[in-house]
Amino acid sequence: MLAIMTAEPVLTPMQALVLGIVQGLSELLPISSSAHLYLVPTLLGWPYAGVAYDVAMHAGTLAALVAAFLGDWLALARGLVAPPGPERREARRLFAMLAAATVPALIAGKLLDEWSESLRSVPLQAGMLAVFGILLWWVDRTARARESLTHLSARPEGAVTAPGWPTALAVGFAQCLALIPGVSRSGITMTAGRACGLSRLATARFSFMLSMPITLAAVVYKGVFDSDGLFTSVPPLTLAVGLLGSAVSGFLAIRLMLGLLRRTGFGVFAAYRVVLALALVVWMARG
Repeated sequence: MLAIMTAEPVLTPMQALVLGIVQGLSELLPISSSAHLYLVPTLLGWPYAGVAYDVAMHAGTLAALVAAFLGDWLALARGLVAPPGPERREARRLFAMLAAATVPALIAGKLLDEWSESLRSVPLQAGMLAVFGILLWWVDRTARARESLTHLSARPEGAVTAPGWPTALAVGFAQCLALIPGVSRSGITMTAGRACGLSRLATARFSFMLSMPITLAAVVYKGVFDSDGLFTSVPPLTLAVGLLGSAVSGFLAIRLMLGLLRRTGFGVFAAYRVVLALALVVWMARG
């Protein structure tokens, strides 16, 4: 946890910008933001700003998610207050699924927060990057899409569709594994979605929407209720530059992901994870 800053910033503004860009890309692509936010400063010899600063950068990706899926959330909001009928029924069903799927990660995050922080080591993260990267590739190659998630604002009547309850809960419980650095929240939720029969685009959209409530909860908890006071411990310029980099790169990462999944699968992300893990093994072997 960060101490109160009274002298030099932990990070320079340029370092904060680089880490913000890293956060935005790695949080929303299935390559593990927690691993990258630890490994990048470690390999470059920069100070590690701590988990609290990592969470602050999540506010940038939260802004990117809101911007990218604003139409979906507005359609969901309209559906929740619509007259009785299919639109309201589907909207309330999806809202209930998102809420229920968020609960396991909220509980796990509260109970296992300190344990998770103790796991930030290069060997563990290299192993998790490789293992869960291969798992994502294997599930994506062998799964057969049985469910789809129509874009929430695509239909003229504004009706909302959602996956089945077993799929939503499986993805929600899988999200808990992201507490282990190197697993990747987006990676494990997309793996679970594909394993349950969601199409590639559907599992990506559901994963992105599910990330919003848990990210908001983490930012509020660390930034407002945490006794160490995130916003008093991070210099304003450092925080602002990092948030900007995270928001812009996060928005671009969403577009990249959805564009790639229209043409191909998750193989490129799995390959990146394995190559990065091997590079880390070589780096560790050379001391």
